[in-house]
Amino acid sequence: MERVTVTRNIEASPEALKERIEDVEPFMRSAGFDEVEVEGDTIHLANAVGLFFEIELTLEIVEDDDAILAYEQRDGIFEEMTTRYTLREHDGQTTVRATTEFAIDVAYLGPAFDATVVTRQRRVELTKQFDYLESEL
Repeated sequence: MERVTVTRNIEASPEALKERIEDVEPFMRSAGFDEVEVEGDTIHLANAVGLFFEIELTLEIVEDDDAILAYEQRDGIFEEMTTRYTLREHDGQTTVRATTEFAIDVAYLGPAFDATVVTRQRRVELTKQFDYLESEL
């Protein structure tokens, strides 16, 4: 299992950040996905990764007592994929942390698409989401 974690301190209350994160559609769009559709607890994403790959994922929002938002892949290119967003308040700031854990379905993907590519792409997506949170607050 591979792991990508991005953390940022943002000068905002946990409540304000929680409100933006729980507005799932614009929050997911801020990651730069080509397509985002939210239906209840289901999120459909499509995104070009590099020059030759497009991924499509169906995610389900799941309960996680420690996370503001957590979702798991239900259909897509990964054997497994989960993402969790957590908040921690301290000294007038809030630390936002996003962690994605994934295992690639090797049978589905060619040798040019590996964990390094996914890790790099995911780090970019999570950073864009944190940029969005800062710009909204």
